[in-house]
Amino acid sequence: MKNTFLLFSLIVTLLFSKAPEVKAQASVTAQAFAEIIAALTATETAQLNFGRFSPETQGGKVVLTPDGIRTAQGTVVLGGGAHNSASFYITGEYDATFSITLPSGPIVLTNTINARTMKVSDWQSYPAPGIGVGKLNGGAMSVQIGAVLNVGTMNDNPVGIYAGTYAITFSYN
Repeated sequence: MKNTFLLFSLIVTLLFSKAPEVKAQASVTAQAFAEIIAALTATETAQLNFGRFSPETQGGKVVLTPDGIRTAQGTVVLGGGAHNSASFYITGEYDATFSITLPSGPIVLTNTINARTMKVSDWQSYPAPGIGVGKLNGGAMSVQIGAVLNVGTMNDNPVGIYAGTYAITFSYN
């Protein structure tokens, strides 16, 4: 029993005694790297154009999808002439991914003669907006933008050309 107690005391002493400190140093020279990539550029290749239409008695909406399909809602009657979704040519680093940020709310188009307005909302893009949604295959990609034009009555939105600006952000991830 005495030997067991001594053995137990020795183990406890070893467990709780301070281990000798080892003082050693290592020094190493390491390398760091950085790579500058091509700037991301965006060029507007087609303007957002809702085309010609008449609001008629109650107005409504002109819907223009990113792939250029135009439809009318309400009493809006579509006319002839050109219409198209917006298109942007994005260039940058080969196979890099990028993000698309569309306007967060409506923008205003103003009649160039009488200052009456219409709002553009419900922005869409192809590829869809978000983080890392576009890939620059071969260093380039086209992005198409569509939206909805909210049209009032003929009194609210008389004859004329309506124009405005909007901002879209393309950024590397």
